[in-house]
Amino acid sequence: MSTVRVLGIDPGLTRCGFGVVDVAADRRATLVTVGVIRTPADMPLEQRLLAVGAGIDEVLDEFLPVSVAIERVFAQHNLRTVMGTAQVSGVALHLAAKRGLPVGLHTPSEVKAAITGYGSADKRQVGTMVARVLRLDEPPTPADAADALAIAICHAWRSGVPGVTGGSRPGVAAGGALTRAQEAWLAAERGSRVARRP
Repeated sequence: MSTVRVLGIDPGLTRCGFGVVDVAADRRATLVTVGVIRTPADMPLEQRLLAVGAGIDEVLDEFLPVSVAIERVFAQHNLRTVMGTAQVSGVALHLAAKRGLPVGLHTPSEVKAAITGYGSADKRQVGTMVARVLRLDEPPTPADAADALAIAICHAWRSGVPGVTGGSRPGVAAGGALTRAQEAWLAAERGSRVARRP
């Protein structure tokens, strides 16, 4: 069975999570690698961005994903955090574009809904579902690593990555069972589609 390989990136200056997954046409996802690129707060900004870029470069060269998924920057109270996240996102976008790789940007709520069936899920719930989808004994740590995997899985499931079939059924691979919350989410999604019909 053919698979596609996706690199997910949870951008951040202090901790940039990355995760690579292989996703089969039946939506079954398998962990390839996961980790976090760290930079110290007292390092000059340009050197931090260089270090994060070098880390992403290394992952791209070693694992050769066919597409890249990045968490879309959203408004936060901490402007410095938003700026750092946006700057790292720009580095990741540049590196993907340099290789001719397609990039998907996904909001946190999109990722949470795809993985857990609930757009306001907390990090613990996301980590638990990532572990379930990837058949891991426990959620990857730190949360940035689990988030990166969730972003990659979300991209493959929701964005029509070539070779991956099926709609946006949250948090379930082939043969998996939906939780009550996920079933409720699907019912609401179907109802919304019906309501939008002319």
